Amino acid sequence: MMDKIFFFFWIYVLIINVVSFAAYGIDKQKAVEGRWRIPEFTLLLTGFIGGAIGSFAGMKFFRHKTKKLKFRILVPVFMVLNLAAILFVLWCAREFGI
Repeated sequence: MMDKIFFFFWIYVLIINVVSFAAYGIDKQKAVEGRWRIPEFTLLLTGFIGGAIGSFAGMKFFRHKTKKLKFRILVPVFMVLNLAAILFVLWCAREFGI
């Protein structure tokens, strides 16, 4: 049972980071075209719930939201929190033999 939970945790981490990266790319394209945009709250939320690495990569790759102070501060903070959560899961897996 725990093996499945551990497996789905990693699938979630992968998917949320891909979604977060893609959201930055889609928002950048919409900005260039002058179309409706993805709300900043949504972009930040994807980073907070586990996709901070994808958010950071999207910011750098698409050169998007790099001048906004709240993104320059919050995305790295979310990366630290996300990595701490991953390390906690890895520690739990080792400690409890998952």
